Amino acid sequence: MTGRLIAFEGGEAVGKSTQARLLAERLDARLTFEPGATELGARIRSLVLDAVDLPVSPRAEALLMAADRAQHVDEVIRPALEAGTDVVTDRYIGSSLAYQGFGRSLGVEEILALSLFATGGLRPALVVLLEVSDEVALSRQKTPGDRIEAEAAEFHRRVVDGYRTLAEHNPDQWVVIDGDRPVGEVAEAVYAAVQERVGV
Repeated sequence: MTGRLIAFEGGEAVGKSTQARLLAERLDARLTFEPGATELGARIRSLVLDAVDLPVSPRAEALLMAADRAQHVDEVIRPALEAGTDVVTDRYIGSSLAYQGFGRSLGVEEILALSLFATGGLRPALVVLLEVSDEVALSRQKTPGDRIEAEAAEFHRRVVDGYRTLAEHNPDQWVVIDGDRPVGEVAEAVYAAVQERVGV
């Protein structure tokens, strides 16, 4: 039996980490995240996110994120799936499509090809996109943010719009959940969507 991969996506401060954890607990699944879930990934994360004064070109950023994902799949995700364990990940391919494809304007098809190479073609069974209002997102923002969180508002608007485009164009794989509600209500909506789409 092969486990199922469920990815949580969304812009900044939408509640992905909380909802990914709650779903993983409910499914008794392996919980993981990107970037930085492996030793190599943690070093890449530091380069991409923590070093706010280190210039990173958009293409270099995309390649570093792909390198993190390649190691993540080989070391964490694929072994768990092959052992029959479901995996819930806080960010996956969708993040690169939204942040580098749309946000950095590098092109969705180019970033998708890079991500599929990095993952050996491993796609999630379901992508849960959490959306919140601008007011809620702002109220949850922590300061100081990392290098990407600190980007201009227009960049983050392209990311959010990119996520919506991805969900609209991939309705069989993506489900959009309103994250403005209380945590428990959002968790129930997520679980209902997972039941309907992939079974539990």
